[in-house]
Amino acid sequence: MENTLVDKTFRDSNGKIVVAQMPNPPLILWIVASLLTLVFTSGKINTVLDFLANGSLFTWAWMELFQGVNYFRRALGLAVLIGMIAYKIQ
Repeated sequence: MENTLVDKTFRDSNGKIVVAQMPNPPLILWIVASLLTLVFTSGKINTVLDFLANGSLFTWAWMELFQGVNYFRRALGLAVLIGMIAYKIQ
């Protein structure tokens, strides 16, 4: 198989096209904590859930950036990190 830029961008080491995968633990924690912040809208519980959501999303993005299976997944991690930083400094 020829190793073109498209292959490096969308294929994993086994040659399979990978755009989406099953969520890993940090992404699952982000989803759960984010949904719970909609239930607990104020107080210390909301603060803790917001911290957990942001920390787990940061962890997921960092893992994708440095351990992603292809260039697309790594770019996705970088985009999420940039988005998180932009959102926090606004």
